[in-house]
Amino acid sequence: MKERLLIVSNRLPISVEKRKGKLRFRQSAGGLATGIGSFYKAYNSIWLGWCGIPSDKVDRKEKKKIETKLISEHNNYPIFLSKRDIERYYYGFFNKTLWPLFHCFSQYAVYDESLWFAYKQINELFCDKVIEVAEAKDTIWIHDYHLMLLPKLIRERLPKAKIGFFLHIPFPPFEIFRLLPWRKEILKGLLDADLIGFHTYDYVCHFLFSVERLLGYEHTLGQISVGSHVVKVDSFPMGIDYERFNSAVSDSGVRKESNKICKKAGSRRIILSIDRLDYTKGIIQRLDAFDLFLEKNPKYKEKVVLILVAAPSRTKVEQYKLLKKQVDGLVGKINGKYGSIGWMPIWYLYSFLPFDNLVSLYSAADVALITPLRDGMNLIAKEFIASKTDGRGVLILAEITGAAKELGEAIIVNPNNKKEIVAALKEALTMPEAEQIERNRTMQTRLKRYNVRRWAKDFMDSLSDIKRVQQELCARRLSSAGKKELRADYSKSKKRLILLDYDGTLTAFGEKPEKVEPDNQLLGLLKALVSNRRNEVVVISGRDKNVMERWFASLDIVLISEHGAWLKQKGNSWETIEPLKNDWKEEIKPILELYVDRTPGSFVEEKDFSFVWHYRRVEPELALARARELKSALFHLTANFNLQVLEGNKVIEVKRVGINKGRMALKWLEKKSWDFILAIGDDCTDEDVFAVLPDKAYSFKVGLSPSKAKFNLDSVTEVRLLLKELVR
Repeated sequence: MKERLLIVSNRLPISVEKRKGKLRFRQSAGGLATGIGSFYKAYNSIWLGWCGIPSDKVDRKEKKKIETKLISEHNNYPIFLSKRDIERYYYGFFNKTLWPLFHCFSQYAVYDESLWFAYKQINELFCDKVIEVAEAKDTIWIHDYHLMLLPKLIRERLPKAKIGFFLHIPFPPFEIFRLLPWRKEILKGLLDADLIGFHTYDYVCHFLFSVERLLGYEHTLGQISVGSHVVKVDSFPMGIDYERFNSAVSDSGVRKESNKICKKAGSRRIILSIDRLDYTKGIIQRLDAFDLFLEKNPKYKEKVVLILVAAPSRTKVEQYKLLKKQVDGLVGKINGKYGSIGWMPIWYLYSFLPFDNLVSLYSAADVALITPLRDGMNLIAKEFIASKTDGRGVLILAEITGAAKELGEAIIVNPNNKKEIVAALKEALTMPEAEQIERNRTMQTRLKRYNVRRWAKDFMDSLSDIKRVQQELCARRLSSAGKKELRADYSKSKKRLILLDYDGTLTAFGEKPEKVEPDNQLLGLLKALVSNRRNEVVVISGRDKNVMERWFASLDIVLISEHGAWLKQKGNSWETIEPLKNDWKEEIKPILELYVDRTPGSFVEEKDFSFVWHYRRVEPELALARARELKSALFHLTANFNLQVLEGNKVIEVKRVGINKGRMALKWLEKKSWDFILAIGDDCTDEDVFAVLPDKAYSFKVGLSPSKAKFNLDSVTEVRLLLKELVR
């Protein structure tokens, strides 16, 4: 059976209304429904979402009629929400909390526990519908901020599901996102997707930074390991249905409407502004800039007209009601200030425009003024360029939009800088036609190549790629048969060597790495291992010998500290393999102390034969920069001292060349003819151990990164479970 694509979004592309007792079906408004609606029929697709009508307004018979029509004619599976759901979920948490916060209007954000509870409830309702419809091989593509808990909810019920998530609005900087009381729940909800997509790389960076700061998960080229799950985070700038807009210009109805607009404007140049009426769109600032333009350039009076189209949006939300009053008042003020008999500077349309009327305006306009204060992508800018079939027309675009990354040939402005917008308007109105055409043709080529279908295919291909990566990593996990074989080999063996790292292997890293002591469960597990006379248990750690002595003194195990500098065998004192000198320490210590002073949250740990600079508690971006600087400084300084600089998990260690875990492991491997060898570690220092093991050894790397070990374990919990299996 052909694989299906399940698209899940807040709204279906078809909305239902009830007028005078009759159900009416129409195309939904909004960028998401319009953008995705142009390609989803090219796939074997099912679309799940709210059908737009409160469930309270329809009876059981009407619900059945809606379901039958939407499913049979459009492959749309409706989800019914009550008036109360809509009030608390859509007008509540969406528009009072997530929308303002993610667009960096934190002053408008409301943090209400009951609204958060409603958000969770509706995500669970969507999950129930997905589970009802989904089949094993389906690809599930979840869209936008309305459903950020859904990936986790689906994963809990369909562990092997192929899940993609795309955010169509900006992801805010960490300083803004951290204000959300339920920030960790949102991140955890998203991280159970296989692929998370954003419009721009800036949003990717904001997300990854928030994940690292709030949850502690690092990434490698946008790939995050979360327990047994690997998720990829990447940017996919959404395209438009280029051919639809480009070809619509030649439609007779569109041409007729465009000519009508031009005739009404006469010889005046047309400046076009189209948006939803939303405080993020910068409409007030745009009108102020147009006011200043007319004031500073009186020669353009009666020679230009601004067509301001503001589609009604979220009319029940207080900020939007206030914005409507402000826009109405400002339009009236500007028209009263500059208008004359026969000329009104601003033509104001407060309505949603059908597709043909929209393209007619694009075609007729000389300039498009698109200056939102914050926008995920802004497809209007792309639609305008696609509609300029003769190449004439100028786009003025805010630098804060996602589209500005792709449309660099437009006149790019700061939407908060009125003088810059005024200058941009003057430049646009005086730009030679040849330059307009050259700029627009370049942008058109780009938009035509990376259209909405290419965007969808790019996302789907990346989703398939990360699933393949997951499968490859799963292949490195020990299967049930492999575990059975390991237990059998362990049971029949007489001489067993068990080599164990400590931090990140036997115990998880904490906020304070210097204080992660072994718990009773771990001590009991190690005691059970060493109580079997066939076992030789060796704990090889980077820890200081005195710390290890204090922690493990009660156990009859071999201890190796400072990555191999010190050795303590059963019943003996600590010893070194060879004499080691510390004459280099006085030269290195001031450098490390300098970086502690410059890097809040870091500290230096001095061991007998090494220094360790810890930076686990340092802000990630600063940590990355300082670690890079310190490594560079140390490499130059240590060249004359026969020292090596070793980077571990949030640490940089300086020690003598030749001291490593592998050397000590080799010493133990040569001690006896072992018939069972097990080694477990989690970072680059343990790779030296894996490298010297014989082929018959069982070696495990904790985590999902590449390794010389034969197998991967997901976490410390899995390490303990594996050891527990052996001592049963």
